[in-house]
Amino acid sequence: MFPFSLPWFSSSTKRYRKTASFSSAGCFSLALSHNGENLAVGGAQGIKLLNILTQKELTVPSHVDSRGVVTCATWMKTRYTLSKTLCYGTSLGYIVFLRTHPADKQFHEICARRLGSGFEITCITWDSASAESTCQIALGTRDNIVQVLVLGANSQLQSVFSGRLDSTVPRSIAFGDTGSIYVFGLYDGNVIKLSSKDGTVLSEHRCQSVIGSAAIHLKRGLFVVDNATDGFMLYRLESGQLVRTFTVDPPTVPVPKQVSFGEDGKVVIGGSDNGSVYVFSRRTGVLIETLSHTAATLVPTIAVRHSSEMKGV
Repeated sequence: MFPFSLPWFSSSTKRYRKTASFSSAGCFSLALSHNGENLAVGGAQGIKLLNILTQKELTVPSHVDSRGVVTCATWMKTRYTLSKTLCYGTSLGYIVFLRTHPADKQFHEICARRLGSGFEITCITWDSASAESTCQIALGTRDNIVQVLVLGANSQLQSVFSGRLDSTVPRSIAFGDTGSIYVFGLYDGNVIKLSSKDGTVLSEHRCQSVIGSAAIHLKRGLFVVDNATDGFMLYRLESGQLVRTFTVDPPTVPVPKQVSFGEDGKVVIGGSDNGSVYVFSRRTGVLIETLSHTAATLVPTIAVRHSSEMKGV
């Protein structure tokens, strides 16, 4: 068991302060709901949902013994319903959807499917521009597969396309503008832009390192990656040009660490192997703040939410 913290934006001298701490074993994925009320925690114990305001764990169905470890998760919403929807992937290739029921407000499983040959789902993302009555997601799997799927209003899952990359293992994935998706390769550092309709390769370039994780900011035309060694690297999305590097102390244990944009792209936030979470100014590269998580433990997983009132990590 180990604690993970949720520092929220504060108007005090420091930008962030710790407001809650929970415990979990083997945490591999964190996802904050759009309204900031719920935190999804995926890992060796399956999926857990926490109410941040009450600091209580919610009851959700779990099948960790038969479906494997939860490796990634994302929240979704559609314009036609107020229900919350969570989608997560597992180490045995299952994709699962949970949604609150209007009557009891509890989370119920509405769809579950094992994809392809059952390889680990390494990354997943939701398309916020999905149609009125559907949720479109994109995901990558350990056997170099990229898929785009649609969850219809009847909770039926339909495939848009599925394709295999030549040598790239997807580590992160994100929807772009005008019907595109970006795939970030774990070992080869490739950044591949695909058509979200049929998987056609639109462009491709390579980062100067492996990619431990990645995040994009479409409005600013940027993406940031964890280089799995001494920090995080900021690139231009379309050209792949390196903008700057956010350097941290060399790691004792070279493991992938999640990185994200925060405060509408004004800051870059990343984990560490020393119990800290780093907050950098995107524009200057200056380290703004070091958030103390725990004493000298790995912080490979973070989640960031931005609103006008608060930011969460």
